[in-house]
Amino acid sequence: MTEPTLMIVFIAALVTALATGLGALPLLAVRSMSARALAMGNALAAGLMLAASVTLVMEGFDLSGPRSVGGIVLGVLAIWLVKTLLDRKSNVSLGDMTSADAAKILMIMGVMTAHSAAEGIGVGVAFGGGRPLGDLITLAIALHNVPEGLAIALVMVPRGASVAKAGLWAVVSSLPQPLLAIPAFLFVKSFEPVLPVGLGLAAGAMLWMIFSELLPEAQEHADSSLIGVVVTLAFAAMMAATLVLG
Repeated sequence: MTEPTLMIVFIAALVTALATGLGALPLLAVRSMSARALAMGNALAAGLMLAASVTLVMEGFDLSGPRSVGGIVLGVLAIWLVKTLLDRKSNVSLGDMTSADAAKILMIMGVMTAHSAAEGIGVGVAFGGGRPLGDLITLAIALHNVPEGLAIALVMVPRGASVAKAGLWAVVSSLPQPLLAIPAFLFVKSFEPVLPVGLGLAAGAMLWMIFSELLPEAQEHADSSLIGVVVTLAFAAMMAATLVLG
């Protein structure tokens, strides 16, 4: 097997980014969503994001527990600051969406972009350890990104975005992967200490988004018991996929 080159690393990380857009495809079958369906979509997205955040924390702890915990705190503070700034702006807009919906979409995009940055560093560092490890991590992250794209689409499409636009923005949120994979590959030793902080930061931001935005909104239009079932099943499915991918 050939040694990894800059082009191989870039293409591999780009594939992981493009895979995120595939998550929007299931919503092509949905023409409209009731308030209850929107609540279920929020619950499903929350379960997927919860599993992703747990996986990030576990990976971060394997590298450095203290740095990962510090990253979690930074992630919560960062997303809370963004939320505060958006609340102060009454004219937040994104196409034809209301200010509240636009703010929610911008927040989840920010959260997923932070997540993608950590994954991009992970791809680069993995290829620094050789082609077989890099290929394995690329496949795992690409498959892992599909349900993350679904989580983004479940928030965007019910709020007025087209499936194509949701898929495009899902890919955009993952562009830090190819952009950061290259420098991480070139300077593995420099990026290794930063990776657990990035993983923790993404996890902290996700956890805040789940418990502050997605679940409270879901409970407005659906029974909490049903929401609990959907969140738990989505969490279990995502964790099972992570287990299979190693």
